[in-house]
Amino acid sequence: MSGPHYAELQVTSHFSFLRGASSCDDLFAQAAARGIEALAIVDRNSLAGIVRAHQAAKDAGVRLIVGCRVDLVDGMSMLVYPTDRAAYSRLCRLLTLGKKRGGKAQCHLEWSDLADYAEGLIAVLVPDRADDTCALQLRRLRETFSDRAYLALTLRRRPNDQVRLHELSNLATQMRVPTVVTNDVLFHEPGRRILQDVVTAIRHNITIDELGFRRERHADRYLKPPEEMARLFSRYPEALERTVEIARQCRFSLDELAYQYPEEKMLPGLTAQQALAQLTWEGAERRYPEGVPDKVVALIKHELRLIEILQYAPYFLTVNAIVQFVRSKDILCQGRGSAANSAVCYVLGITSIDPERNNLLFERFVSQERKEPPDIDVDFEHERREIVMQWVYETYGRDHSALCSTVVRYHTKGAVRDIGKALGLPEDVTKLLSSQVWGHGEGIDETRARELNFNMADRRLRLTLELAQQLEGTPRHLSQHPGGFVLTNDRLDDLVPIEPARMVDRQVIEWDKDDIDILKFMKVDVLALGMLTCMKRSFDLLAEHKGMTLDLATIPAEDPATYAMIRKADTIGVFQIESRAQMSMLPRIKPRTFYDLVVEVAIVRPEPILSLGT
Repeated sequence: MSGPHYAELQVTSHFSFLRGASSCDDLFAQAAARGIEALAIVDRNSLAGIVRAHQAAKDAGVRLIVGCRVDLVDGMSMLVYPTDRAAYSRLCRLLTLGKKRGGKAQCHLEWSDLADYAEGLIAVLVPDRADDTCALQLRRLRETFSDRAYLALTLRRRPNDQVRLHELSNLATQMRVPTVVTNDVLFHEPGRRILQDVVTAIRHNITIDELGFRRERHADRYLKPPEEMARLFSRYPEALERTVEIARQCRFSLDELAYQYPEEKMLPGLTAQQALAQLTWEGAERRYPEGVPDKVVALIKHELRLIEILQYAPYFLTVNAIVQFVRSKDILCQGRGSAANSAVCYVLGITSIDPERNNLLFERFVSQERKEPPDIDVDFEHERREIVMQWVYETYGRDHSALCSTVVRYHTKGAVRDIGKALGLPEDVTKLLSSQVWGHGEGIDETRARELNFNMADRRLRLTLELAQQLEGTPRHLSQHPGGFVLTNDRLDDLVPIEPARMVDRQVIEWDKDDIDILKFMKVDVLALGMLTCMKRSFDLLAEHKGMTLDLATIPAEDPATYAMIRKADTIGVFQIESRAQMSMLPRIKPRTFYDLVVEVAIVRPEPILSLGT
């Protein structure tokens, strides 16, 4: 006979910042090993980790139930799950509303807000005791959600816990609201309990000794197999079976999200591809007034053909529109990265690398085989970049544009500092420990600690070193991406919640660039570079005092006097080649051409060396 069926409907990942103690990868791998049919990730007032959960679920072969724990301002807490695509959009808009009211990292929602967006959502009340407050909440829930309302039965491991569950079950029957079992999971396996206590102390900015009842009161908030859940809730078999019923109703998947890039209406009567082609050939005539070379004509035709196949014309038009606006405001800008391999980008004025003088491979930028969205990074003068960003918001609308977030994660240094503080280690000890960490992923072994005269028999010191390894890579909070915009044709908050950034008049989505890549969304990078401000002032001074009109594309190439200074390492203040490592390498390599400089920078910068090592 087959065993009991069970889906865990209340799992908190580490994207409920400093609450959950396990990653989605760990949670879904453990669920697969335990024979759990589905997991619902319900981070607090957030969908920040749902894309990682989506990928982890695919990797583990366990179904993801998209969900969220909504904490209302009156203290009422519910687990909500969208049953379809439309309900998911309503959940995103609900969270966007709460975050707009609450501000950065806060969410202010009332019962009336939840009722307004309730259609298509399944709601599970997370109760404390079977009292009058709970009865009122159940009545509200039933009136709003009808047959999609449930009450959670969860062990708290407190005195009279079985009596509490019995009273809650009776109250739910009285209010005609069915019950459902949850385990309120905070970590994937029992060994993470200590880390969960420590991150709770970090969240409250106190030591573990001061935590008191803010510490979780029981140790079994880990994923349990269906057989164990059936044993623990043997008096409530119907509530256990409803976990699978709810899982069957929640069929929404992130695969259903249909991302639509905004349509660019630049030239009346033309499609995006036709408009891009016309602008490209017009730009080519401006770049090459004496005639477009045959080599460049062939490159442009090849690139336009590939852009049409991959349907990326609107993206190129967006970047071109931004660049044209910037030129109209006399702001210096420059595309960089693999976009410099594009002849189309050059003739549109996005980059300044002449394809006639350089052997460029467009497929390094956009490839039909890779099927990856193009990524055009454009740098702007750092003092005037905000003008560009606000133009993007105004042009595309705040319902259709926002910055990506950046997930700030623990590295070893920060993990040692925060855990040492939470465990009550003296500040000078945590400073000394963290100062011994030089790179990411590098721990402090016992031999090294003894060399520093640390007493490794001290349990808190040993715990600090052990837990720092577990905490490394854990999200600490969300920040804003330096300039990566996500633009949509439909409402952006139908796809992902939006929240205000710390900076005035900016807003961010809850997903970072890796999430965007997983879902194949496109982003437009509006970045800042201080050296461009310096160069703009230099161009202005040359025009004012020397009568020389130059831009990035017309600077004389391969100037011998400049390379003579570079070979002497006279490069203080010169972007990319001003570090000590660069300055020590320049006299040895003796660059005389631009490509020599490319090689020299690639040797000194760590990324190429690391990639060669792997």
